[in-house]
Parts: sequence; structure tokens; C-alpha cells
Amino acid sequence: MSDPSSYLFPPVAPLQSGTLAVDELHTIYWEEVGNPQGIPVLFLHGGPGAGISPQHRRFFDPRHYRVILFDQRGAGKSQPLGETRNNTTQLLIEDIERLRALFGIEQWLVFGGSWGSTLALAYGQAHPERCLGFVLRGIFLCTALEIDWFMDGAQWFHPEIHEEFAQGVPYEERGDLLQAYYKRIMDPDPEVYWPAVRAWSRFEGRRVFLMPQPEEPACDTIDLGLGRLEAHYMANLGFFEDDQLLRDVDRIAHLPAVIVQGRYDVICPPFSAWRLHKRWPGSKVVMVPDAGHAAMETGISRELVAATEQFRRQGRFG
Repeated sequence: MSDPSSYLFPPVAPLQSGTLAVDELHTIYWEEVGNPQGIPVLFLHGGPGAGISPQHRRFFDPRHYRVILFDQRGAGKSQPLGETRNNTTQLLIEDIERLRALFGIEQWLVFGGSWGSTLALAYGQAHPERCLGFVLRGIFLCTALEIDWFMDGAQWFHPEIHEEFAQGVPYEERGDLLQAYYKRIMDPDPEVYWPAVRAWSRFEGRRVFLMPQPEEPACDTIDLGLGRLEAHYMANLGFFEDDQLLRDVDRIAHLPAVIVQGRYDVICPPFSAWRLHKRWPGSKVVMVPDAGHAAMETGISRELVAATEQFRRQGRFG
């Protein structure tokens, strides 16, 4: 199997980076990468709470794109880390608009995977006039069915991973793992919440790639951001009405979109990508036959770069 990084552009440093206070509690970290005169792109990371990484800059030709990346509230280098107060999808959309105004961008291509696809759809439906199009990966519509799958569907493919996760709470609470973990993750006592966020992060991380990968060393920033914010957003159904993102696709249906989906994605199964595609006649869906959920799987990286390159050349997707 080829190296997924072989399909990416070379590593690139930000043109500039900084922080933006978005309210009295939250300050978000941002980066600008590429050509200041290039096609503007908004990059939305997953999780929620996972944060951005240098690899995320590499999906875009820096000679032709102007990429804005940021750590969403409570994630990565944004402060306070793992903070769930004043943290809703609607407030994240407001943050995106603040960033757009900060950089003087009228319209941009919106790129997001997993939870990033959720936020991309929500932002686009709130501000369709600001979007040039969408590149979306690993679709998550944040429905109760998908959340139930994330928590308990794991046992159908990874029973040993699910069993280990369930054993982190008392037997009598295992009928509702989301609420059991949410209670512990939000506990103010570090001796309670640290084991919970670490278990949550490991539960997800071990299922991301199709083929088993060496486990990454524990990272407190990722564990706390991911554990806290994923539990927070899932417990609140993403702050959406039932199936809202699919219901409101008409608001962006006139815009071009490419959907890249791993055939064997057990975090965000292909059914959601297919549902979105069927409601969005102008969208193109690419099912990668030998991939799971991770953006850094070879086939997914290849198709994401192919999408940004096609948009660069044509301003649309074929």
C-alpha cells in the first residue's frame, strides 16, 4: 500500500497565525496558509475537539489556495481547552463568520471531514451566499441513529474494543454509555474526568483506520478536547433539530460538492454519505473501496487532493 502522504502537497508553514477572542470566555487559534491572492478555503477539523494539525494544510496547493484553518472552541490551541460552556454549533458558525470578516473574504470553498462535514453543512445552510462549494469527508449528520451507532455499533465490528470501553463504567450504567461517560467526563474532579476522556479518545482512535495502526502516545490536549466536546455535542444531538442537515440541503443544493467516503468507515458509515448525496443532485460521491474513516488513509487522501485540484482548475466538480 502506498504512503498516503505521497498524494499530499509538501509540508508548508503558515503565512501567519494568531488568536481571536470570540466572547468573554473563548479565544480561538487560527492559521493562514498558502497564497494570499489564491482561492479562499475554510478548513474545518473533526471531533468536535480534535483540533487542526500541520497535515491538514497539505490537501491544498499552496501556490493557488489561501487556506484558513482554526481550532474550534475548546479544541487544540484555543482556550480554554475542553470548555463546553458557550459551545454550540450556532456559536461555532458565528466564529466562522468572525474569521471570514477578519480576513476580508467574501466567499470560500468549505472543506471538512467527520464532524467537520457536519459543521460545514450547518455553516453552508446558514450562510449559503458565502460558500463557493464543498469538499466533505466521512459524513456525519449528527442524528440520534448515528450517535447510537458510534456508541454501540462498534460492538458489531470491534467487540473487544467496545467491551473495554463499556468496562470503564459500572455494569448497571452500561445500557446508556453516552450518559454514563458524559456524567464522568463533565465531573469537576480530575481523578474522575481524566480516565473517562482518555477511555473515550482511545475508543474512537482504535477504530479510525481500516487496518490496525500503532497506537499513538496519549496526548492530554487531544484526549481532553475530544472527550469533552464529543460527549457534549452528542449528548445535545449537535444542537440540531431531528435530521435538520438533510432537511435543509436545499439551501446549498445549487452549490458544487464532492463527498469522499470510506467504504468501511465504522465511525461514520456510508449510509449517511449516500443519504446526503441523494438529496443533493449536484453532488459527486466517491466511495473509496479500501478505506475506513481517517483522512490520512491512502485512498481518501488521494481523492481529497483530487477534489481540491479539480476545483482549482475548473471551479467545480465533474
